[in-house]
Amino acid sequence: MEILGIGTSELIFIIIVALIVLGPKDMQKAGRTIGRWLRNIVTSDGWKMFQQTSRELRTLPNRLMREANDEVNKIGNELNNAVSSTPREGDPRPESSPSWTNLPNIPSRSKPITPSPLPAKPPENKIEPPAAEPTPNESDQPKDA
Repeated sequence: MEILGIGTSELIFIIIVALIVLGPKDMQKAGRTIGRWLRNIVTSDGWKMFQQTSRELRTLPNRLMREANDEVNKIGNELNNAVSSTPREGDPRPESSPSWTNLPNIPSRSKPITPSPLPAKPPENKIEPPAAEPTPNESDQPKDA
């Protein structure tokens, strides 16, 4: 259990220190004062606004994900409508359609796309590395003494 970020063991420690410092009679007065102060804070407009903002921040990721999902669905629907409205192979094309609407034929989703056959044997590498020429070393050179 946590209250304002203070655990039970920390709360017990604070009460023991307050009892030692204040004594039993002053502890009652301090408790009443702290209680009134906390009640005033909790019932204030600032606290309500703080709680509302905190709630909004906790739900923000879910709300953003929901909105993004709605936008993606909307774009997906628009794409599906655009793809379904494009003429297919064998469909008569109107002569008055602009050239930018003449898209390549897209296979329907119900038909699988067949991959092109692979060559039976990979091509051979016909490039040979050049022959290495010996480079003369300085130690191989005759020195004049």
